[in-house]
Amino acid sequence: MKQTMLLKLNPTEDQHQALLETMHQFNAAANYVAAMAFAEKSANKFELQKLVYGELRTTYKLAAQLAIRAISKASEAYKRDKSIQPTFKPEGAIVYDERVMSFKGLMTVSLLTIQGRVLVPFLMGGYQETRIESIKGQADLLYRNGTFYLAVTLDVTTPPPDETTDTLGIDLGIINLATDSEGESFSGEIVEKNRQRMHALRQRLQKRGTKSAKRHLKKLSGKQARFQKNTKHVISKRIVQKAKANGQGLAIEELRHIRSRTEARLRHSQRSRHSNWSFGQLRFFLSSKAALAGIPLHTVDPRNTSRTCSACGHCAKANRKSQASFVCQSCGFACNADINAAINISRAVVMQPIVSSGSRSGCDQIGA
Repeated sequence: MKQTMLLKLNPTEDQHQALLETMHQFNAAANYVAAMAFAEKSANKFELQKLVYGELRTTYKLAAQLAIRAISKASEAYKRDKSIQPTFKPEGAIVYDERVMSFKGLMTVSLLTIQGRVLVPFLMGGYQETRIESIKGQADLLYRNGTFYLAVTLDVTTPPPDETTDTLGIDLGIINLATDSEGESFSGEIVEKNRQRMHALRQRLQKRGTKSAKRHLKKLSGKQARFQKNTKHVISKRIVQKAKANGQGLAIEELRHIRSRTEARLRHSQRSRHSNWSFGQLRFFLSSKAALAGIPLHTVDPRNTSRTCSACGHCAKANRKSQASFVCQSCGFACNADINAAINISRAVVMQPIVSSGSRSGCDQIGA
């Protein structure tokens, strides 16, 4: 299984300058290659190499392998959308492979720059120390807020999936970010308050427009995304730990096209909140953590999971009384709507109605 780990580099002033100059030259070269690709309407790396290689070596002073990497970066970007000419920021990432990067000992990495190779120390905590032996293949040199990082690829061995007899269904949403079929929910209230606070702060700073305000805006860049990413890590970790402790597998809805499926049902006031949350990232964290823990995870068809009664199997739009409430129009079963959906997701793999009441933590039967 492939994973990515960040190593924080600790270069000297001269090394920092050499890396920054290399990054600027590399991305300027990539912009030149992208312009040629767009003009020639070609994403073929070999054809582009014939056209631009000499220029990259002489004008941009890139070493041979860095020139090849710049061609590859531009070609892949153009291939994604041939209707526009790709452009790269001066401090965009550089892809280093084993020809231009090597680790020296446990705390130093050798990187090729336009000024030659530099031996750069990096900081390593307990997390990195336990995974340093798993580093394989290429890495990305990143520059964030004046600090260089190396995003290295890890080749991690995953255990075979456990044998399970039960499934924990997970319903993903916005009000409750995740709800499992046993009744535990992870509220999105903290995330929403953070989003509103950051949005209001950015508006005030943009309106002020002073140099100090612009510095503050730059400092805030990415802060909300990091908060949300950490929240998803916490949620996915707790779900996987729970499934592991109970010997359960995991089931989630197929999230493809979830945004287009759900946008029509949103109130206008909910649209910013909805578009700001990445369902795919939470799913990725769940799947990767489940794989490392040896927990089987599968997706199910999301159609009608929120409209079907988990007690009798009756499916109707009228069952969903509100965003939070589910009341079956056939048998009278009442439940939190997210828990009801999660129970249906946990059972969807067998594709047969479940009549027995079973265990429904957090739900009550009304009517008879």
